[in-house]
Amino acid sequence: MPERQPPLEAHGLSLADLAAAIEARGGPPPVDRWHPQHCGNSDMRIARDGTWHYRGSPIERPAMVRLFASVLRREPGGSHVLVTPVEKLTIEVESTAFRATQMTMAGEGEQRQIGLTLDSGDALIVGSDHPLSVVDTADGPSPRVAVRFGLEAELVRPLYYELAEIALAEGRDPPGIWSDGVFFPLVS
Repeated sequence: MPERQPPLEAHGLSLADLAAAIEARGGPPPVDRWHPQHCGNSDMRIARDGTWHYRGSPIERPAMVRLFASVLRREPGGSHVLVTPVEKLTIEVESTAFRATQMTMAGEGEQRQIGLTLDSGDALIVGSDHPLSVVDTADGPSPRVAVRFGLEAELVRPLYYELAEIALAEGRDPPGIWSDGVFFPLVS
């Protein structure tokens, strides 16, 4: 069966085109409204580098990963689950559920908007609905953006360095970046 929602990519798109593509795609399944009984463990793991595994082996089909990603949510206690209307299975997540891998921008300073695409094939505009933060971890600072249902995406290092370079050039204290009318400090 062909994939209904092919992945979005920021590379080569204007921010306006990316925003239009996000709007046209519609939202994810309403996993926040599904509350079935917990059925067990999925035997799946999302590695720190974003690779999805099933019983220790990488899942090789990107469309399959995107399907699983669409029914992923984070529980209030911090655990991650795959949810359908009739079952809920635990999934191990080593760091964050997603990686932000591509970026597009429009405007400067307070007028800037930042669009990100994720390794799940989704995209978002950084702002009040999708805030950017930096979290201290055992591996050092982790730049993250809120995605949906408690899930986060870690920005790949080149994107973070590009944002940090802009923040330092703009000279605010603390260093940070504007997107969609909101200022996000790039410090933890």
